[in-house]
Amino acid sequence: MSKKFQIVGSLLRPDKLLGYKRQIENSDAIKYPFYSDLPGYEDCELVATKEVIQKQIEHGLDVISDGEYSKSIWHLDFVWGLKGVDRLIAQHGYFFRDKGADDYSYETRKDIALRFTEPFGGKDHHFIKVFKRIVSLSEGKTTKLCIPSPSHLFGEFSWSKTILDKDKIYPTSNDLKNGLLVAYKEFIEEYVVAGGKILQLDDCLWEMFADDNPNSPFNGEDIDFAALNALADEFVAINNEIIDFGHKLGLKMWTHNCRGNYESRHMGGGSYSKIADLFLKQQKYDRFFLEWDDERAGSINALEAFKDKTCEVVLGLMSSKTSTLDDEDRIFKLLEDAAKIIDKDRLFLSHQCGFASCDGGNELTEQEQWAKIDQGHKIALKFWGE
Repeated sequence: MSKKFQIVGSLLRPDKLLGYKRQIENSDAIKYPFYSDLPGYEDCELVATKEVIQKQIEHGLDVISDGEYSKSIWHLDFVWGLKGVDRLIAQHGYFFRDKGADDYSYETRKDIALRFTEPFGGKDHHFIKVFKRIVSLSEGKTTKLCIPSPSHLFGEFSWSKTILDKDKIYPTSNDLKNGLLVAYKEFIEEYVVAGGKILQLDDCLWEMFADDNPNSPFNGEDIDFAALNALADEFVAINNEIIDFGHKLGLKMWTHNCRGNYESRHMGGGSYSKIADLFLKQQKYDRFFLEWDDERAGSINALEAFKDKTCEVVLGLMSSKTSTLDDEDRIFKLLEDAAKIIDKDRLFLSHQCGFASCDGGNELTEQEQWAKIDQGHKIALKFWGE
C-alpha cells in the first residue's frame, strides 16, 4: 500500500444506513442530527462507521475519515449544525447535467432550503462528536474532518433563493461574511481542543470565475470584470483568513476543489489554468486536492502556479463516478507530466472526488469502489516506488 494514494473522504453508504437517510431527506419536521427523531439511526450510523473505518485500514489508507457516513449532503450537514440555522424542504433541488444530455435537468434531493433565525454560532457543533468518534475507531491512524469552505458558503448563501429571513439576520454581504468567519473560528477552536490536526475545506465555486466555463453565471456579455475580480479576491481572502487562523492553532489546512459530483453527474466546467493565479497561487492551503479526471479541468500545466510554493498537491486523475477501473496509461502520463512541473515528492494521487458526496453515492457498487481504491495504491506504488 502507498501513502501517496489518498481519498477525498466520502465512501458509499450501506443500504441499512441509506434507509434512514431517505427518511431524513423527505422531512424537515425532524431536527439535525436526527437521532432523537429516528429510533435506531444513531446505532446504525455507529456500526456502519466502525465497519467503514476498518475497511479503510484494511485497504491501506493512511488518513482516515468516517466515509462521511455522518453526513447527508457534503456541505449542508455542517450548516445544519450551526446555531441560527433551520433546515427546510425546497420546491426543487440543485440541478446537475444528466449523463448523455446537454441540459441541466437532473434534480437532486430537495432538503436544501434554509432559514436563518439568529447570528451563526459554531460552538457545540455535532461535528465535534463525529470527529471524536473517528479518532476512537481509527486505531491511532491519522484522521481528518471535511467541512465546506467559508467562501463556498458565502457564495451559496449570497445567491441562493432558498434561504428565508437572511436579510433580517445579515442585512449586507459584509455582515454575512463576518458572521461566517466568527462561526468558523468558534468551530475550529473546539476542533483543536478535541484533538483535530487536519481540517479539509471543500469547495465547488472556484470554476465560476473561469471564463472557459460554459455554465458560469459570469460568462457572456455585459460582465463587470472589475467587480468579478473583486469578488474572486474576496473569496480567496475569506478562505485565507480561516486558513491563517487554523495555522495559528497548529492545524494543517487542506482543500478539495470539485466541479460537482452527484450520482455520477457533474455540475460545471472551467479549467484550472483560468483560475490558477487566484485560487491555486494565492490560497495558503497546505494540501490541494484537485480534479483532472476528464478534459473539463484543462491542461496539467496549471500546476505551474504551485512552483514557488511548498504545498502538496493531490492529483485527482482517477474517477469516482465510473464503475470500471481507470486508464492507467493516461494516469501515468499525467503523473509524469506533473512531476516535470512540481517535485515528485510533493505530489499525491486520488480520485477526483469522493464516492458519495451525498447519500445516494455514485453509480457503482461497494466492491467496485474498493477495487478502484486498490488500483490507486497499485499505480502509486509503481510511480513512487514506495
